[in-house]
Formats: sequence, C-alpha cells, structure tokens
Amino acid sequence: MNERKKQVILKAHQLFIDKGFHATSINDILEYSGISKGTFYNYFSSKNELLMELFKINYTQLEKKRNELLIGQDPSDINIFIKQIEMQIVMNRKNKLISLFEEIVASHDEELKQFFNSGQLRILKWIYNRFIDLFGDNKKPYLLDCAIMFTGILNKNLNYYSLAYEESSKVRIQDVIRYSLNRIIQIVREVEITNESLFSPHLLEQWLPESSMNRMDDQQLLYRTILAMKKSVMTQKDKTHFIELLDFIYEELVVEDEPRFFLVSIALEKLKEESSTLNLKEIKQLEDIITIRIEKGKK
Repeated sequence: MNERKKQVILKAHQLFIDKGFHATSINDILEYSGISKGTFYNYFSSKNELLMELFKINYTQLEKKRNELLIGQDPSDINIFIKQIEMQIVMNRKNKLISLFEEIVASHDEELKQFFNSGQLRILKWIYNRFIDLFGDNKKPYLLDCAIMFTGILNKNLNYYSLAYEESSKVRIQDVIRYSLNRIIQIVREVEITNESLFSPHLLEQWLPESSMNRMDDQQLLYRTILAMKKSVMTQKDKTHFIELLDFIYEELVVEDEPRFFLVSIALEKLKEESSTLNLKEIKQLEDIITIRIEKGKK
C-alpha cells in the first residue's frame, strides 16, 4: 500500500473518531486529507471499503505484534497468551476501534455487519487455536465452546471492572484477563470430565469456509510458519542471516501490494540451500504457502 493511500486512511480514521463513521461524508474525507474525488475512488470504491481497509491495517499490525510475543517462547505459556490478549485490548482502545465496532453493530449496513462478524469469527478462531496450544490437542472437542465463553466472560468483566474502578489507578487489564482465564481453566477441566460440548470445532470451517478466507488468514498461517522457523534457529550462531531472509519473505508477501515473487523465490532457495540448520517440514510448509501466494498473484 502506498504512503498516500495510508495517509488518507489515517485521516479518515481521525474523522470517524471525531464525528462518527456515518456522520463523516466522503467530501469531509476529501477536504481533510487534501485529495480529489478521483483519487479517492482510485483508492476505494466506497466509504465502506475505506473502513474495511482501516480494520485490515489494524488487524495486520495486531497480528504481527501478537505473534512477535511468541518468538522464543513456549506457546503453552499462559502468561504469553495473557500478554497477547492485553495487547489486543490496548491496541483497540488506543485506535478507538470499540466505538466504530459499536456503530457498525447498531447500523443497518449489511455489508459492514458481515465484514465485522467475519472479523469477530477470525478472532474467535485465533483464540481457539491458542487454547489448543494452552490445553492440548486432547481437549480440542471442548475448546471452541471455551473460546466462546472466554470472549463473553472477558468482555463483560472488562466493562464492569472499568466502571467500578474508572477513577482508580488500580485498573489493570492483565488482572481481568487472568481472572477470566482462570474461570475458563476450571471449565475446561469440568467439560472434559462430563464430556459435554455445545459447538463442534468443525463449525469454524462452516463459518469461515476456505472460499471466503481473505489475506488476513494467509498472514496468520505465514507468520506462524515463519515464527516456528525463527524459533528453530534461535540457538544458531549465524541466526541473523536466517532471520533476515524470513523477515524479507514476510514483508514481501504481507506488506507489499505487489510482492516481488522472484525475489521471494530466491530467498526461499537460499533457505533451502542451508536446510541443515532448519526443519525440513517447516521449509516445505513455507514453500507451499509461497507457491499458493504466487498462484493467487497470477490470477
């Protein structure tokens, strides 16, 4: 994405915060960002599309920072998960996304509602996958239920905790997350004993079918693969070289609007040449992801 387009999105974001999404007109955006109507429609087909781009940018940043917290760490460490959730909440508040979420939910715009619901399902899917890291594969049948309950418990606890301690310095998001997660830990144990489940994890495939997956899901798979590869070279003396290649591949495939696939392929070949240091299975998985992205780029 070019810098000028990013600036338009940032300017529009500020207007949405100050005036509200629906109260902000395209003319307001043109005037505040200093662009022509033709330039606007060259970037976006509508104000809705601009808002979606804004959410995608924020999600990309969140995903990157969230996964960076896992580098060199044990995925089953509950404290890392708590930090990831805390960062997500802090970023949403800092970027004033909650009010935008609420405005979308209250609106009658089906396009935005569908986009918002899809985003919520992706967050749910991420929590479910992280719960597998925390609780183990043998708990999978119960973990979608528990991920849903966790989001509900956490959101309500945050709302009332902020209300109760609004004027106090005692408000600590991390404490609320830990308390809510401790309740879920007990529930996981209970439902495993009773063998009860309400939502099958297979529902995630129906709610987020492959045909509707967008670039954000590709990013998550790509970043988790690269994260695993980075972890495997952390003990190597020459790890900087590998990490630079992996970061280059990620930046090209995720950040750039028009990835230079020939350079990505060269970087991959360099990694394969030195595969004695890396996990062959991980290299194959990265190669498969790159191949898919190249095929998508040709269409």
